[in-house]
Amino acid sequence: MIKLLPLPSSSTISSIIPTSLHTTTLSRAFSSHKASLGIMSINSHPPAYSDNTPLSRSSKRSDLFSPTAALESLKFQLSVSTQSSSTPRFKVLPFRNGRPLASSSAAHSVDSQQIWHVGWVNLGDLKVLLETSGGQLSGDSLVYAGSCLEDDVVYWAIDVSSEQGLLAELGSKNFCFVELRSLMVASDWSDLQAMGNLAIAGHARALLEWHNISQFCGHCGEKTVTIEAGRRKQCSNESCRKRIYPRVDPVVIMLVIDRENDCILLGRKSSFVPRMWSCLAGFIEPGESLEEAVRRETWEETGIEVGEVVYHSSQPWPVGPSSMPCQLMVGFFAYAKSLDINVDKKELEDAQWYSREAVRKALTAAEYKKAQGTAASKVEQMCKGVEKSQSLTAGFNVESGELASMFVPGPHAIAHRLISSWAFQNVPFGIPCG
Repeated sequence: MIKLLPLPSSSTISSIIPTSLHTTTLSRAFSSHKASLGIMSINSHPPAYSDNTPLSRSSKRSDLFSPTAALESLKFQLSVSTQSSSTPRFKVLPFRNGRPLASSSAAHSVDSQQIWHVGWVNLGDLKVLLETSGGQLSGDSLVYAGSCLEDDVVYWAIDVSSEQGLLAELGSKNFCFVELRSLMVASDWSDLQAMGNLAIAGHARALLEWHNISQFCGHCGEKTVTIEAGRRKQCSNESCRKRIYPRVDPVVIMLVIDRENDCILLGRKSSFVPRMWSCLAGFIEPGESLEEAVRRETWEETGIEVGEVVYHSSQPWPVGPSSMPCQLMVGFFAYAKSLDINVDKKELEDAQWYSREAVRKALTAAEYKKAQGTAASKVEQMCKGVEKSQSLTAGFNVESGELASMFVPGPHAIAHRLISSWAFQNVPFGIPCG
């Protein structure tokens, strides 16, 4: 029998939430409570890349929206000279060197920055753009990225890194290619549609990067061919014919909690911007369970022994290096059995225990919306060629007044979700692990 964790007791929670409330009402009450403390409502939304409705509602093979049927329809539309109004509609997201196409729209107020979002292009328009720039659009060069029956749309992705002439054509229409992580920070996090499109873009990037590193069979060395509208690959060697599936690299990310002293353990790497702290994380070893990975990584990096491990949530992370096209961040609460920190300097620069009060201050002090505006401004400058080498991460911590002693990753990251859930007692009902 599965045992559910009870909601942790807290005078703060009990004063505002009756225990008999339905789970949905609990979430609303928590959101209202956090808002009264200055926490952005975005915390209640899924982290970036996690809300991929077109992927989660993937069609059956017999449907018009399935990968195989959609590819046949797409190839037919490309073969005719005039654009067809038949169903479904096709939207394409071009990528260049791993960067998706992006565009901006006018802000809602004069003082606001431009709002950046994924730059979808209709299939017919992309065909014309490529032909104008000296290229040609082939159905086999497109990768299926999902579908939405309600909107009558099938989403596709294409790598146009070799199409040099396309840059000028897209630039004249106010499009530019933006690094996916930068686009994540510069997007409007409160816009669920924009975040949904970002999730599709993350899935598409992971597939395209996987295509780039799986051009040859790892079993016999022969070339691979694309099948199932780009969702799978297969060895071209008739005596091999090995099927190859997209790569996913699982990573555990854990918030280590000291129940007795009401503190959490946060670490920082030398690559972090000043004053930024986050959860511990690490890759899973072959033959290792998720719970074992949580305990091992915590011990190796900080010397802290972990007992109980509780699953919290997960987040795809398709913004890593091309050698690891998509990491899956699996988030846990991990409860400490020891408290003395012994940092492995090869892994971390430092690790410290932080009280609930200090963490709440960090969450309320960091002006994430202002940081989003700054990132959007930098993306615009980069698209104009002003700051091609500028790192957007360096400008993320934008605060007014007195600087807080520390801050944590923004609402787009699962680390923020783990930390804010603990800080404001919004701990979900979870299943204890091992």
